[in-house]
Amino acid sequence: MQTNNNNILADIESIGKIPAVANILEIVCNATGMGFSAVARVTSDKWVVCDVNDKINFGLVPGGELDLKTTICNEIRQHHDPVIIDHVSEDEQFANHHTPKMYGFQSYISVPIVRKDGDFFGTLCAIDPRPAKLNNPTIIGMFKMFADLIAFHLDTMDQLAASEELLKIEKETAEVREQFIAILGHDLRNPLNAISNSAQLLARINHEDRTQKLVNIIKDSSFRMNGLIENMLDFASGRLGGGINISLTPDEDLEKILYQVIEEIHAISPDKKMKLNFDIAHPIHADGKRIAQLFSNLLGNALAYSSADSTIDISAVTNENQFTLCVANPGKKIPEAAMQRLFQPFSRGEVEPNQKGLGLGLYISSEIAKAHGGSLEVTSNEDNTCFTLILPTLK
Repeated sequence: MQTNNNNILADIESIGKIPAVANILEIVCNATGMGFSAVARVTSDKWVVCDVNDKINFGLVPGGELDLKTTICNEIRQHHDPVIIDHVSEDEQFANHHTPKMYGFQSYISVPIVRKDGDFFGTLCAIDPRPAKLNNPTIIGMFKMFADLIAFHLDTMDQLAASEELLKIEKETAEVREQFIAILGHDLRNPLNAISNSAQLLARINHEDRTQKLVNIIKDSSFRMNGLIENMLDFASGRLGGGINISLTPDEDLEKILYQVIEEIHAISPDKKMKLNFDIAHPIHADGKRIAQLFSNLLGNALAYSSADSTIDISAVTNENQFTLCVANPGKKIPEAAMQRLFQPFSRGEVEPNQKGLGLGLYISSEIAKAHGGSLEVTSNEDNTCFTLILPTLK
């Protein structure tokens, strides 16, 4: 079977990428006193130099070839045993061998380079026109160690290339998946808006208790679905675009924005109790829509993880340096293990059956805080859990 030249070129390139090979060939020449050393790729029909140290002007460079049948390496390819010759003229086996006569050397050593899977790559070899003392445990051991080292590097490079290719495929798959999520989220908005608008219209024209209960269920479900879609779109956009996009407005009226979010929640859940403490006296450079999204996530989270008769404490205050928004709810302490990953995507604390979600709300909220140059923090104990947003105020 003929060897593919592209494969040979790839093998030469691989050897060239191993920095240790040049040092190995130099050490081989210095330790043996021989003038030529090389790493050769040996196949069923080719003998090609991958790297060389030539001090005797033998005339080979990387990519250079010898007729395979004229080399001893061809025999080594078949039996996988080292060949060591101290003095060709005094060696019974090789005194009349065609290879030494053709290339004019008296000393020769060649050790097979065998890959981890047993595949024969080639040889680490050296020649010289003068005799040399090679057939001893020190020289043979050195050659075998260097051959194993080269094989190890080749295997490692193959594994790295395979890992990089797999990573590339997985990255491309992830990008397609996130693009699909973004498109799906965008396309879901229209039917969701139709459902929400229909529920509002139905609430106006029909005042029967049973109908109002159904309308409230539709409105509540639409609100939660909209939140899921917003978070899904932001997650996909952030992953594809490198972060959450914000549009800052100088001296944003955050108090008005916070009240609007509270009114939306009250329209859906009128029985929920909230205690407010707002004292916003300093200008804040912020994206009002994003702060509303963050606050809606925190407030929705607080309502979901507290009992129906509990009170949510909400405070929003400023000083000369920062704006602080706190949302606290009574409930179970968040386990330490969950606290460590609370702001990571698809991570949630212990949830009840009616609290299922994508686990993106807190991640998106944290990213919004970071985009504003601020932070989102959490504390939790046996009495309550508090999420705190801190943003810098305008100087």
